[in-house]
Amino acid sequence: MDNCLTARRWLAQDQQLLHGTAVSPSAEIPRPRKGVKERTLPRTPLEKCRGGEESCQEEEELPEKTRGKIRSPGGDLGAKKKKKKQKRKKEKPNSGGTKSDSASDSQEIKIQQPSKNPAIPMQKLQDIQRAMELLSACQGPAKNIDEATKRKYQFWDTQPVPKLNEVITSHGAIEPDKDNIRLEPYSLPQGFMWDTLDLSNAEVLKELYTLLNENYVEDDDNMFRFDYSPEFLLWALRPPGWLPQWHCGVRVSSNKKLVGFISAIPANIRIYDSVKKMVEINFLCVHKKLRSKRVAPVLIREITRRVNLEGIFQAVYTAGVVLPKPVATCRYWHRSLNPRKLVEVKFSHLSRNMTLQRTMKLYRLPDATKTSGLRPMEQKDTKAVQELINTYLKQFNLAPVMDEEEVAHWFLPRDHIIDTFVVEGSNGILTDFLSFYTLPSTVMHHPVHKSLKAAYSFYNIHTETPLLDLMNDALIIAKLKGFDVFNALDLMENKTFLEKLKFGIGDGNLQYYLYNWRCPGMESEKVGLVLQ
Repeated sequence: MDNCLTARRWLAQDQQLLHGTAVSPSAEIPRPRKGVKERTLPRTPLEKCRGGEESCQEEEELPEKTRGKIRSPGGDLGAKKKKKKQKRKKEKPNSGGTKSDSASDSQEIKIQQPSKNPAIPMQKLQDIQRAMELLSACQGPAKNIDEATKRKYQFWDTQPVPKLNEVITSHGAIEPDKDNIRLEPYSLPQGFMWDTLDLSNAEVLKELYTLLNENYVEDDDNMFRFDYSPEFLLWALRPPGWLPQWHCGVRVSSNKKLVGFISAIPANIRIYDSVKKMVEINFLCVHKKLRSKRVAPVLIREITRRVNLEGIFQAVYTAGVVLPKPVATCRYWHRSLNPRKLVEVKFSHLSRNMTLQRTMKLYRLPDATKTSGLRPMEQKDTKAVQELINTYLKQFNLAPVMDEEEVAHWFLPRDHIIDTFVVEGSNGILTDFLSFYTLPSTVMHHPVHKSLKAAYSFYNIHTETPLLDLMNDALIIAKLKGFDVFNALDLMENKTFLEKLKFGIGDGNLQYYLYNWRCPGMESEKVGLVLQ
């Protein structure tokens, strides 16, 4: 951060030498949002990407999964954000006219040549250029469209995705299906090798767990990090139709250490009136020490090649940052279930005029559910649940179309992974169901609490029971199961219950993206797809 401020001061003093105008040193310094009370967990999918990433062009262009902080009913953030200091590596002199890693990964800088402005010494121009490059690196990934339109997306500009400024009125593939697919894997930087991960091997699964646990998504202050359990990873990565070659890893050639990963799983997705066989891209992760090696773009190209070989040319993914071009933008909301713990780990802060006891009273829930006939889903319910979900999701513009096998995989209860409860009428007919999955976060640097147990709203279908009552029961069940917080996106009909059930709004967005498919954008309430 100190380097960023120094760069701004240099530019403020010298900008007029280049352009004849001065800039305010603080013009681009981000200010913390007011009215924020609670801290959001790391952002969630090619969303779910990396956490704690260094600010370089590679990271700005690639999906990232953090969710910022949240505002909940009742007040302001009680503590200022800690400023992270970024270490600046010493630049090595280039040879042969080649650019260093840092230079090639930063945004292109164009300045006037000395011959056109002889009054400016060469050393001064070089100092200004270095300051501009450093300032560019200090600007994090774009969080909204306005920021994104000012960025260059060197990688995404080569991909079949709509441009940010493109007005879209048509529906269809951006590129036609290919007949000639590259058979050889893409080349990795020297010293690295591809490896298809065999997740049925306990040691390999543990390696993936360790990579994600140590290098995946963190919150902005590095206080919380997603903790996907090995069992959760098997559930998320091996649905019906999964292929081993879509579990794509990168290892160090010398010691075989796993340092990168990306995955794809098959899905039938309806986009407006078109149903397409595509893949969901997830778990893009590169080891923190390799973020400047341009491994992530190669991972994306390689998983695309492997998917294309199976005759699939479209994909869906999500990201916490703005890339070219979102089809929809959703917001995370958070409902406190264990206020005391959330305050102790600094996920939440007590606002003015609120004591801990008053806060606990505010979020108190009944000891028992209200809906008659509510029970855990069983194998015999699979067909009825399939009919319920596919019928209900027809009202949305982006939604999965699930067969019976997929419904069984995604919704049958699994301890510490997925909970699903159905509502059975007196006539034995299922009318509604609720579901949420389990995704804890590691609490970093706390002497007592090591984990934060979070429930994530999955699919909630109602035909007879009011959605407000159904979701209140979901909160009660999650509380009884020991969850600390319940998270939900403002998609589908969720906006009808979020404020009423005392959810707090997050200040970070989750963008939805389609790869090689163009269609008009949609509001969050028209999104009927949830990715883990």
